Amino acid sequence: MSTAGISQRIRSIDTVRGAIMVIMALDHVRDYFHITAFTADPLDPQTTTAALFFTRWITHFCAPSFLLLSGISAYLSGQNKSTSESSAFLIKRGFWLIIVEITFMTFAFSFDITFKTTFLAVLWSLGCSMLLLGLLIRFFSPKTILIIGMVILFGHNLLDYIKLTPNSALDIFLGILMTGGARFYPRGDGGMLAFMYVILPWAGHMLVGYGLGTLYKSSFPKAKRQKILILAGLAAVVLFVGLRFANGYGDPVHWSGQKTGARTFLSFLNVTKYPPSLLFTLITQGPLLILLAFTENSSNRIARILTVYGRVPFFYFLGHFYLIHTLTMIAVLSSGYTWQQATAPDLFFKFRPADFGYELGYVYLVWIAVVGLMYFPCKWFGELKARKRSPWLSYL
Repeated sequence: MSTAGISQRIRSIDTVRGAIMVIMALDHVRDYFHITAFTADPLDPQTTTAALFFTRWITHFCAPSFLLLSGISAYLSGQNKSTSESSAFLIKRGFWLIIVEITFMTFAFSFDITFKTTFLAVLWSLGCSMLLLGLLIRFFSPKTILIIGMVILFGHNLLDYIKLTPNSALDIFLGILMTGGARFYPRGDGGMLAFMYVILPWAGHMLVGYGLGTLYKSSFPKAKRQKILILAGLAAVVLFVGLRFANGYGDPVHWSGQKTGARTFLSFLNVTKYPPSLLFTLITQGPLLILLAFTENSSNRIARILTVYGRVPFFYFLGHFYLIHTLTMIAVLSSGYTWQQATAPDLFFKFRPADFGYELGYVYLVWIAVVGLMYFPCKWFGELKARKRSPWLSYL
């Protein structure tokens, strides 16, 4: 197959990844700008509104999809490298992402110069996943790595049935590795380590993505690839519906009847992200696989715009967080809060008082502004990467 065909397939991945990055920014803007972001659960079917619920729920697609697409990209980038070169690159990049999480991203979250809390979130999970993948590709084939990833995704909820002594050594170990979500542990210097994302359930998405990367080999028939993606995606959605109706295995939180049918539907969709349950994975990754199949030949204006973001995900991710938090700081100080109030010691995020915020409509306006402001920097950086081809740029 021609190089143009290979580039087309990679563009389709960048287009879908760009859409994910754009949607992701909505949740981060909501965290900083919505009036109830720190005081209410947007996914609580008893108290939320449909608009608020789906504003949060749609962003469930972002983290697992980003990891799965990163796995596909890791396979594709390794086609021109030896196994040892691919492994070394993934391991180095994994460590780099963890360092960035501890430093640049922790500050982006908090704007706290004392680094009282170290946040281990998306880049932490991505970095750990790359470390694991970098080791596995030295010993296993892509097919075996796919199977390992599937076993993790389908089997980790078995640990829901194991009850451990809270804060025991095993509870802490499994909490960080498999079962935890938003757990805080003392650092030893008076600060805290916030493990927002566990390791293995998220890594499972990247391992599956790496295995799926074989579908994008130049020798693989396009029609067959699209058929596999569509069938796998439909199977995932059907399995989600069946398991969710059964209200048994696959998610630690069961759905329940509410005072209205609409709220019962919200309860049915309200699956667990921290850590990502099997049902969370099925309802997010099933539609993603279908979307990958249908966007492979997309070259319209929207696809081209989304590709600008999808080609530079790390640059966009880091940049949009600093932009959102800076806009929050400006809005808070412009709203009459004093510097002391905006930087109070008890604030989880500086310049984000719990009683600050706007209604949902304004959140969407800020989101559109953030995505728009990031377009030209992302376009410039994407063109720079394409033009320079410097090894250090591959880490950005």
